[in-house]
Amino acid sequence: MVGASSSEAGSTRADNSATALFRRARAAGRRSLNPGEQRLLLAGLGVSLGTGAASPAAQPAVELRISLENTREFGLVISAGLGGLDGALADRNLGQDCACVHASTELTDAQDFLLRFRRTLAYKKLAAASGRDGAFPPDAQLEAVFVRLLDLARSQAAGDPGAEPLLEVLELDPVQVAGVVTAQAARCEFGASAAGRLPRPIHKIDKLVHPASIGLIGVSASGMNFGRIILRNLMGSGYPREQLRVIRPDATEIDGVQCVAGLQALDRKLDLLIVAVAADAVYGIVDEIIASDSAEAVMLIPGGLGETPASREPAAALAARINAAHAGDGGGPIFLGANCLGVVSHPGSYDSWFIPLERLPKPRKKPERNSVLLSQSGAFMITRISQNPWLDPRYMIAVGNQIDLTHGDLLAYFADRPEIETIGVYIEGFRDCDGLDFVKAVRRAVQNGKQVVVYKAGSTASGADAVMGHTASIAGDPELFDSVVRHAGAIVAPDFTAFDDLLYLAGALHRKRIGGRRLGAISGAGFEAVGMADSLEAGACSMEMGRLEPDTVGQVREILVASRLDALVEVRNPIDINPGADDGAHLRIVEAFLRDPNIDAVVVGLDPTAPAVRALAQSELRPGYDIGDPKSTVQLMPPLVDRHDKPVVGIVDAGQLYDAMSARLMDQGVCVFRNCARGTRALVRYVDARLHAQALRQRG
Repeated sequence: MVGASSSEAGSTRADNSATALFRRARAAGRRSLNPGEQRLLLAGLGVSLGTGAASPAAQPAVELRISLENTREFGLVISAGLGGLDGALADRNLGQDCACVHASTELTDAQDFLLRFRRTLAYKKLAAASGRDGAFPPDAQLEAVFVRLLDLARSQAAGDPGAEPLLEVLELDPVQVAGVVTAQAARCEFGASAAGRLPRPIHKIDKLVHPASIGLIGVSASGMNFGRIILRNLMGSGYPREQLRVIRPDATEIDGVQCVAGLQALDRKLDLLIVAVAADAVYGIVDEIIASDSAEAVMLIPGGLGETPASREPAAALAARINAAHAGDGGGPIFLGANCLGVVSHPGSYDSWFIPLERLPKPRKKPERNSVLLSQSGAFMITRISQNPWLDPRYMIAVGNQIDLTHGDLLAYFADRPEIETIGVYIEGFRDCDGLDFVKAVRRAVQNGKQVVVYKAGSTASGADAVMGHTASIAGDPELFDSVVRHAGAIVAPDFTAFDDLLYLAGALHRKRIGGRRLGAISGAGFEAVGMADSLEAGACSMEMGRLEPDTVGQVREILVASRLDALVEVRNPIDINPGADDGAHLRIVEAFLRDPNIDAVVVGLDPTAPAVRALAQSELRPGYDIGDPKSTVQLMPPLVDRHDKPVVGIVDAGQLYDAMSARLMDQGVCVFRNCARGTRALVRYVDARLHAQALRQRG
């Protein structure tokens, strides 16, 4: 709680005192506190305001920066990390959560935030300095400050008219902790809350993904324009022709689908209306849709609605009219897009992408589809399913410009769907305050047992500029995004490759138990064993090699003796079991490692080029000695993986000759990578995220 001045102490609540300070400053024509007002504010936070920089001799070894900032995307965010000159350098040179940690003030508490802060270089320096002086790190002092800062943040929640004016930034830098917490400099600014958008009726997303009726505007009667391609794709993907309507006044039918003269001529309200016309025609059509209340959900295909400078003002006005409609009875229609590729919904039996079906990759069908892919870029989804044939999501939704429906809306909807286990998200940017809705939806999904894998584009200045030109999104600060979204519980990928890997792992290992960070590494090649060990750190995430129990050592030694390899192999972790080991030896050692209580996950190099391993689709030298052999890894490994609840990652580090081996294993649910370092690093990131998610669920 923020304290009162000496005359007010004991009679005025802290949050009122802070607001009163802001109001008095605003009445004086200021948007910031003066030094005297700052001193009063900080006193209530348990922070002393210094009179200037300490002398070099008295200067503590560690300076911190602690702040509350009202960010455009996430609202109020609490941050802590290296301060002073160290902070300025660290921000540019250290990786995720090393220089500084951030969290939404609505999704954290003081104890939780302190735990995150302990991972930073700042805390490690504090701990080292305290240990040198024979003291414990100042956890209690820091936690007390975090408690009061979060109390202040909650009293200043955006959208609370009683809290006006609202805190914009409170920055303490540098902060020194030596018995007491002292800020040598402080900055406090405030302003008014911005008008936000009305909540979208997200229950209507069900109409978007499971429509009982679909209408189309913009279908050519003679050519193959986007609207006509969409119509063909709808029917080609199995959507019933009789549940389709084309809105076109000069035709009675197109491709056997009934045409109607206009929205007013529809015989019933549509679940979904797809608009595929030129951008300049969209404005009038949207107004007509809202006025006629003719559809529950609308898909806006065209671009040119906010991505260019000339279109931003009219697009903003259109978004305002859509937003206003949500205040009416029933909440009005929801709009997906604009600049939107469309939706693929397997349960809804439809594909509305405007890419001809013959040009789309044919994913391998799995017995169950339990994932969702949400993306601002339709092409991103196409390339993902093209390059990764294992990926076959239940739903694929192109979000586009987010003129109405946002990533957060869609994620909130799928967070409550019991059949969904994994949600992949490609984000270019958020509109104002939409990031807060998104991280709340992430937290909700994680608490419901789901995995959310996120890649954020626009991490460089050039990338941020490209984002603005693509979907009219503001990219925002990449370090802030990464920290806040990971804290919410998402698995955040640093690049496209990592996104593919983590989404794959999330799907393959979702039902496996993650008990800790102790890895077992097995290979028939020395370089792989070393490569696995060298890949135990991935950014701020890490694992360690587990120490084998004596019983495990004995079991492995017996397997090596039976394979006549005992004289060549030392039983250790990681273990190089020699190219002379066959399929059975590899897998019996894997099973021994999995039974060891000191091992939480196993990475195994399957050594496909070794002469004793049955790894070829068909062997000419040894007919039958191939992946069809009952003794092959392809036949033996899937049941082994199924009967253990610990994660197993197989490595097939070899060329095209071994594609069949890899594909057959993947088709049977075995997690396979084609490079040991890539597979191990992905597992490290995945395990770290799963452990964080488990901790969040335990905290409630």
